[in-house]
Amino acid sequence: MASILDSVNQRTQLVGQNRLELLLFRLPGKQRYGINVFKVREVLLCPNLTALPKRNKWVRGIAHVRGQTISVIDLSLAIGGKPITDLATSFVVIAEYNRSVQGFLVQGVERIININWDSIMAPPEGTAGKQSYLTAVTEVDGELIEILDVEKILEEISPSPTSLSKDISIDTVQHDLGERFILIADDSAVARNQVKKALENLGVKMHLVKNGREAFEFLQQTAADCESSITEKVGLLISDIEMPEMDGYTLTAALKAEPKLQKLHVILHTSLSGVFNQQMVKKVGADDFIAKFNPDELAESVQKWLHVD
Repeated sequence: MASILDSVNQRTQLVGQNRLELLLFRLPGKQRYGINVFKVREVLLCPNLTALPKRNKWVRGIAHVRGQTISVIDLSLAIGGKPITDLATSFVVIAEYNRSVQGFLVQGVERIININWDSIMAPPEGTAGKQSYLTAVTEVDGELIEILDVEKILEEISPSPTSLSKDISIDTVQHDLGERFILIADDSAVARNQVKKALENLGVKMHLVKNGREAFEFLQQTAADCESSITEKVGLLISDIEMPEMDGYTLTAALKAEPKLQKLHVILHTSLSGVFNQQMVKKVGADDFIAKFNPDELAESVQKWLHVD
């Protein structure tokens, strides 16, 4: 399976076209799931796992992969399903999220599909139980594919701190922001809440939306009431890159193409690896890129870009 993962440069071009590639996989049962290939380092048959005392019940053990020790999380257990029993025929998806590498135990892997972000839809409102771990859904060959909110799973295993440890001037941030607010766009409820809690420490006003299209339409409506520029009402935009309907790169490019929106500073805030992102940040006109999740770095970037006209 590792051979199906092509070069980073090819993936970068896909993202710039509002497209992504999903690796389809299965857990116990008939349902199929997907994970963005951009997050995936490799896929391998489940190696020998070493159990650890006092580990989270979702962590089946640790594996040694290419000189690195990696925790292996049973995705079926994590979303409230049955544990994966036959490890000898199961696979581990090695992926990078939020500055760390994890292994996700799955029952089987299938293929990679190339799809538009506008074909990725938010899950139905009011879902609960297992469904609460969905961040998006799509349809492939007439079958529903569920995309899991991996950030929520990781947060429940090891919560991220949201308090600030560095001395960020609250008065400076509030002065630069004035009566304006900060717009936050992210499809993960966990990620939105992390950003919200971190920025609450600065006493700023915020508005939260769930995807790039919702952010773009909200900004267009808000700009209609502005005399010259959206910056009269919105201090800056903090946006995820991977979002249903319109990704963060496409959102940024769309903003920069609109006269009333183009002056808005954009911070791209994502769990994607930062290796390839600087090229795309410049290409679409974003001002900054921050890998999730470090509250100090986020607050420093907010302070910086609120101060820049």
